Amino acid sequence: MPGGTREGRDETAEERADRQWQELIQEIRVAQTGVQILFGFLLTVAFTPVFEGLAQTEKTIYIVTVVLGSLATGALIGPVAFHRIVSGRRIKPEAVAWASRLTCAGLVLLLATCTAALFLVLRVAAHNGLVPWLVGGVLGWYLLCWFVLPLWARIRYTAEH
Repeated sequence: MPGGTREGRDETAEERADRQWQELIQEIRVAQTGVQILFGFLLTVAFTPVFEGLAQTEKTIYIVTVVLGSLATGALIGPVAFHRIVSGRRIKPEAVAWASRLTCAGLVLLLATCTAALFLVLRVAAHNGLVPWLVGGVLGWYLLCWFVLPLWARIRYTAEH
């Protein structure tokens, strides 16, 4: 124990799976809330008077955005259904692994949904060549916050065992 710190945790595989499951559920709650609010608003757009006046290109972007939002919702709610169906089968480590995969897929789909929604809104609101640059900048920010920084920290601070 260099510097008085211990390597790892003193927990059984079952305790680790329980802890990882609780951490994952907390993370999913944040993402689920965001995707559900965005998806709910997206669903209402087609029923507004302005929607009929949109060009076919904007309607196509809207349809793609709604489908992406639906897929993100499914992936981010999936871990809850997965856990409920396999609960009591003594496969929590496997359930955690699959729920983690679904969550990662959901985050990628949420990234695509947010980007497409922003593109649609800015395209309708601004009607100029700056829109792709703005959306590209925001997409870069999402990628930095959601993936680049965490991966950098993972590589930088993960000790070799």
